[in-house]
Amino acid sequence: MHSLNSIQRLQRIFPAFTITWGLPLLMCWAIAVVVDRLWLALDRAVPDWDTADYLTGSLNYWQFLQTPNWFSGEWWTNLWLLSSKIPPFIYLITAPFHSLFGLSSQVAFLPYIIWTGVLLFTVFDLGQHLSSPRVGLWAAGLCILFPGLVTFRFHYVLDYPLVAATSTILWSLTRWRNSREHRGYWAVVFSLSLGIGIFIKQSIALFLLIPILWTLMAVLLNRQWGPLAQLLAAMAGSTLIWGWWYRTNWLLVLTGSQRATIAAAAEQGDPSLVSLEAWTYYMWRLPEVISWVLLLAALAGLLLLGVRPLIQPLVKVPQPPPLRSGTIQWLAVILLGSYLLSSLNPNKNPRYILPMLPVLSLILSYGLMAWGWRIRWGIIAVTSLVLAFQLRPTLVFMPTSSRVYLGESFPHQEVIERIVEETPYLQTTLGVLPSTASVNQHNLNYYGARSRFQVYGRQVGIREEDVAADVRSLSWFVTKTGDPGSVPATYEEMVTRIEEGGEFEVWQQWPLPQGETLNLYRRQVQPITVTAEDIGQSPKGLQLLGVSVPERVVPGTAVPITYEWQGGDQDIHDGVLLVTWQRTDGQDFWIHDHAISQGQWMNRPAPGEAPCRNHPDSCRFRVSETLAMLPPATLTPGTYGVSVQLLHPETGTIEEIESPEVVVTVDPNAEMVEAPELDLSTQLRQLAQVLPQGTEGFEDMFAQISRINQYDPVQDYLDVVIESLQVRLQQQPQRADWAYAVALAWILNKRADRAIEAFERVVAIDGDNPYAYAYLAVVNLLDWHPRAAQAAIAQGQALPQDIPEWPLLDGAAALMGGNVWRAAQVLFQ
Repeated sequence: MHSLNSIQRLQRIFPAFTITWGLPLLMCWAIAVVVDRLWLALDRAVPDWDTADYLTGSLNYWQFLQTPNWFSGEWWTNLWLLSSKIPPFIYLITAPFHSLFGLSSQVAFLPYIIWTGVLLFTVFDLGQHLSSPRVGLWAAGLCILFPGLVTFRFHYVLDYPLVAATSTILWSLTRWRNSREHRGYWAVVFSLSLGIGIFIKQSIALFLLIPILWTLMAVLLNRQWGPLAQLLAAMAGSTLIWGWWYRTNWLLVLTGSQRATIAAAAEQGDPSLVSLEAWTYYMWRLPEVISWVLLLAALAGLLLLGVRPLIQPLVKVPQPPPLRSGTIQWLAVILLGSYLLSSLNPNKNPRYILPMLPVLSLILSYGLMAWGWRIRWGIIAVTSLVLAFQLRPTLVFMPTSSRVYLGESFPHQEVIERIVEETPYLQTTLGVLPSTASVNQHNLNYYGARSRFQVYGRQVGIREEDVAADVRSLSWFVTKTGDPGSVPATYEEMVTRIEEGGEFEVWQQWPLPQGETLNLYRRQVQPITVTAEDIGQSPKGLQLLGVSVPERVVPGTAVPITYEWQGGDQDIHDGVLLVTWQRTDGQDFWIHDHAISQGQWMNRPAPGEAPCRNHPDSCRFRVSETLAMLPPATLTPGTYGVSVQLLHPETGTIEEIESPEVVVTVDPNAEMVEAPELDLSTQLRQLAQVLPQGTEGFEDMFAQISRINQYDPVQDYLDVVIESLQVRLQQQPQRADWAYAVALAWILNKRADRAIEAFERVVAIDGDNPYAYAYLAVVNLLDWHPRAAQAAIAQGQALPQDIPEWPLLDGAAALMGGNVWRAAQVLFQ
C-alpha cells in the first residue's frame, strides 16, 4: 500500500511521464549515450591541457579514497585540500567508477551518462510544466544536438556537468515557485541540487543569482513568510554539501577566481567592460553553441507565432502551445540575468554561456512548434547532418575540434613505462619543456598518474633565473622537434643545456603523428641509485654504510655529500633522518635532516620480473643518494663529526643509527667544491629565515618555493621539515629559525589550524618581533578566528616597533568579525 501511494504521488508530481512521452525521451538519452561512447571508443587522441588536468584530479581522489577514514576530521580536511582551487564534486563521483572499471579516460566519462540523463529529464519536465510535454520533449532533443553541448560531452571538464546542474537547480526552483501541494519536496530537491551545483563550480552563481533574488523578492513582497522561510532554509541547507570545502579553501578560491577572470582576460586580450563588444560578445557567438539552423528556424517560428493573429487569414500557422502564467517573465529573468552577469565577467569564452542552453532550448522548442511536423523533422535532419559533419573522423590531431581522431597513437604511455622500468622503486619528476595540445606537462602527468602515480610531469624553466637550478634538480626531461607550443622565453636555453650540456643523454626517441620526434633525456649520473637483493625475509634495521664528503669545506656554501644506506622497504619509505654534524670539541653544529631518497621512495614498487618489485618486504635495499648540505656561515672553524638518528613519524620513536667515523674540517680558506642543489628540506629551512624580517622578501621567497614544489609534486619535503624540526624543537625549544620553518611548512601545507599552533610557538620564542604577531593574526583569519586575530594584532601593536601591515590586518579582522564600521575606519583612514 505504501509503495502504491508513492507511485500515485509521483504520477501527480510528474503527470507527463507516460509511455507516450517517456519512451521518446529515453530514446533521446540512449542515442546521446551511444554516440558518446562510440566517439570515445574510436578516438585515439591524447587529452589536452585542461582535460588532462581534470582527469588527473579524478585519479587523485580515486587514490585518496582507497584508504578512507570516515570518522577522522584530519582525513576529511586532507580530502578537501586535495583540490584547493576547483570544487571536487566531479572527482568524487568519478572515483567509484575508477574503482569498478579501471583508470582509463573512457571510464572517467561514465558519469556523463548520468549527467545527460539528468539534463534531458529536467529540461523535459520543465518544458511540460511551463508549456506542454511536446515542447519539453523537443527541448530535450535539442539539448543533444547543440554543438556547444556535444563538444563538451567529449571533454572531461566542468562545463557539461555545470550545464546539467544549472538545469536541475532552475527546474527545481521553478517547480517550487509554482507548486502548492508538494512545495516541501521541491524545496528539498532545490537544496540538494543547489548544493551540488555550487560544489561543481562557483561560477554557477552567474546563472542563479538573479533568479533566486527575484524569487526571494517576490515571496517577500507578497508577505509569504512560510515560503520565504522554506526557501531560505533550502539555501542554508545546501551549505552542508559545499560549505566544508569552501571553508577550507576560501582564500585560494578568491585568488584563483581573480586569476581566472581579470588576469586571464588581460592575457587573452578580451574586450574591456566599457566597450560595446564586451556586452555583445555572447550575442554574436550564440550560433556557435546552438547552430545557425536551429537558431534561425526557431526565431522564424517565434516570429510567426507572434504575428499569427495578423496573418492567420492568409497563412495557416499552428495553434501555439499553452503557456503557464508568468512563464515569459520568468524565462526572461533567467536569461537576461545570466547574460548580464556573464557579460560582466571580464574573461570571455563561448563555453561560459553553456549553462544558458537548457532554458534557451525551451524557447527554441516553442518556436519550432510554429512549423508543421515535416518542417520540424527536416530542421532536425539538417542539424543532425551538420553535427555529423563536425564529428567526422580525422587523421590529423585537432584538439580544438570535436572530430574523432583516428590517426597514429601518441607515445605518452610508452614514455612513462620507459621511465618506470628504469627507476622501479622511485617516484620520478619529469621535466616537460614543450607545451602543445598533444605534448605538455598535464597529459604526461596524467599518464604518469595512471601508472600508479610513479611519474609526475612538470613544466620547468619558466624564469630565467631558475634555469640552472631546474636543470640541476631533475634527472629526466622531455623535448620535441618542431613547434614547442606556448613556452616561456627561456625555452631555448633550457633545451640547449639539456641537449648540449653534457650531463644528459638521449634515452629514447619516439615519432609523433605530426611527423615530429619526442626525445626523452636521462641524467648520465643519477643522484639516487637503488640496488635490491631478495633475502627471503625483512632485514633488521637501517644501516649507514658510508658517507663521502670533502675533507675541508667552506662555511656558508653548499657541500656535496653522498650517503650509502642499507635497509628494508618500510624504514626507507617511512623514516626521517636526523643528521647532525657537530664540532668534535665544541657546541657548534648544523643539521642535514631529510628523508632517504628525498621522499621519492614508492610505497609499492612497479611490478616486474625482479622478485623485489613484487615482494619488497623480503628484500634488502641499498640506496646511494648524492645531495648537498649547507654548513652555516657563522660556524666556528674546526673539525665536525656526524651522528644519525632515524625518526619513525607514525610512532614518534627515534632509533640511533651507527655512523662511520667521518669528519670534515670547516675552514673559511678551504677551496670551494662544486655541489649539486641543496635538498628541498634544507632549502625550505633557508627560505624560512625571510619571515622574521617582514614582507619585503616574500616575492622572491614564494617564487623559490614555487620552483622547488615543481621538483616534489606531492610536497613530501614539507612533512619531513615539520616532523624533523618538531623533534629538534623539543631538544632546543628556543630556536626561532626552526619554529619559523615549521610554521611556514604548515602554511604551505594549507593547514591554517596547524599553522596557528606553530605561530603561537613563534610568538613565545620571538615575542619582541611584531611580524610574529602579524603572522599569527593572518593564520587566525585564514581559519576564521577573527577575535583571536584581533588579540594578536593588539599584542603586536603594543610593541615599540611599528609595521605598515597593521591597518590592513586590523581592518580585515574587524570585517570578518562583523564590525563593518570599524573596518571602514581602519581601512580608509
